[in-house]
Parts: sequence; structure tokens; C-alpha cells
Amino acid sequence: MPPRDRLLALAVAVIWGLNFPAIHLSLEQFPPFFLVALRFALLAAPTLLLVPRPVAPVRWLIGYGVGFGVLQFAFLYLAMDTGMPTGLASLVLQASAPFTVLLGAAWLRERITARQAVGVAVAICGLGGIAALRAGAGASAGLLPVVLTLCGGLGWAFGNVSSRQAHPDSPLRFMLWMSVVPPLPMLALSLVVDGPAAIGRSLTTLGTPTAAWALAGLTFTVLVATVVGSGIWTALLARHPSGVVAPFSMLVPVVGIGASWAFLGERPDGAELALGALVVAGVLVATRAPRRPARATPAAPAAPAAALPARAPTPR
Repeated sequence: MPPRDRLLALAVAVIWGLNFPAIHLSLEQFPPFFLVALRFALLAAPTLLLVPRPVAPVRWLIGYGVGFGVLQFAFLYLAMDTGMPTGLASLVLQASAPFTVLLGAAWLRERITARQAVGVAVAICGLGGIAALRAGAGASAGLLPVVLTLCGGLGWAFGNVSSRQAHPDSPLRFMLWMSVVPPLPMLALSLVVDGPAAIGRSLTTLGTPTAAWALAGLTFTVLVATVVGSGIWTALLARHPSGVVAPFSMLVPVVGIGASWAFLGERPDGAELALGALVVAGVLVATRAPRRPARATPAAPAAPAAALPARAPTPR
């Protein structure tokens, strides 16, 4: 992966890490399934009116919408609404990275290199250590929210692989049209599970300070996390194998835990920070291209360096 794409992947990790406190603010006002429906409806309406449909198989567009949009966020929002701490949610959801690597290998026959395996294993050790510390501090999340968040990570992985299979002509338009899939099924689920009373209450109390922060969080989620972050992520998956892009998502909990500490008072200890550095190291190992041996200088006079064509590195 070239340095520019690494920086883009890093930017997405920062955006998605900050998105967890934004979701926390939104859930203070809106019930979880209705919030998912609202999030994607705000994207789907202008998309249907203004954005041409991308050239891509409809089945993979639907698969991306179901995995990334419906399954990931339905389980994640429900988990956070039932007691999953914000920082811990950002951590456990990154199970999507190993899920994506495994699905990519099984479904797309993508080869897992030894370097990728070592890097992912190191990052998983860091993630597991942080989870163990959080659980040992009182198991505030409980078992059910953790399981729900893991299901969200599996949904994200399914969406990643569907996006990889689609090969759209425009990753940004593909991501925007994905938003057409979740609103109706999530609204139906919200009416059944959240209930009309909870939905109505969230809409009739929009003049409160809590609602103002919730709307600010929703704006960040829709415009920055979904349009900008997901658009870049989709483009990266279109250019590189899933196993190369997915490990960058392991940086999200480092940002998420830090942001939850800064804005929500969820204070990590020194051991958690050290394990977060281990996650970063694992991602760097998993995504760093191996060094190429230097070429021998030919005996015959060579053309001037400026005249030699640059050879792009082979994506790995």
C-alpha cells in the first residue's frame, strides 16, 4: 500500500474513532434502531434524487448495505444502548478486521502472508489485552453487549467483502447508494422493537439541550463518518486486498478510547495505553510492504536516471 493510501486509512481510523462519542450523544435522544434508520435516511433521500446509480452488481450493493449498514449498526447501537461503554465498543467492534481477513481468504481466496498474519496476531493481542483489563475492572459491559458488538463486527466484515466483490466504477457513489438499503428495514424493526411511543418522544423533544448534542452527533455521523470516512474506506477496498486494508481499523479503538477519555470521562490506565501502542505496532507490521532487494548495477552504461521510467510497487 503506498504512503498516500496509508495516510487515508489512518484518517478514516481517526474519524471513526471520534464517531463513537458522537453515537453516544445521539443515543441519549433517539432509540437505537430508529437512530440507524434516521442516519441512513438522511443520506438515502438526496442520493436517490441527485446521485446516479453506480455501475456494480445489485447483489453486492445490497450485500454491502445489509452488512455495513444494517447488521453492523443495528447490533452496535443496540449494544451501546444496553450498556456497552463507548471506548470498549470501539475496541470490540474491531473484531471486524480478523473477520474480514478470514472471510476474504475463504470467500475471495485472498492469500494471507506471514507478515499479515503476524501483524494481525500482534494487534489482536493488544485488543484482547485491553478488553481483559476492561472486564477485570468490573465487567461493566456485561456479556450481552459484548456479544452484540461482536455481531456488529461480523456484519462490517461481510460488508467489506461484498464491497470488494462489487468492483464499482465509483466507490463514492457505491457507498452513497448503499445507504438506500438500511432505512426501511431498520424503520420496520424500530416500530416493532423500539415502539412508536419512543420514536414519537424522541421527535417531540428536539428543543432540549440533550437533543441539540444528539443532533450534532448525528450530523458528524452522517456527513463525516459515513460520507467522508466510508467513502475513503470503500475506495481503499477497491484498490487493495481486504487483508491489507482491514488491519487499519484496529487503530479505531485507540482513537475511540482516547476520545471517550477526553469527552466522556472514561479514563484508561497506563496498561491500556501501552496495549494501544501494541495495536498500532501490529497494524504497521501487517501493512508494511517487504523490502525489495537492490538491483545489481549493469556493466553497460545506463540511461540517465531521469529518463528511466518509474516502476510502481506491486500491491500486496
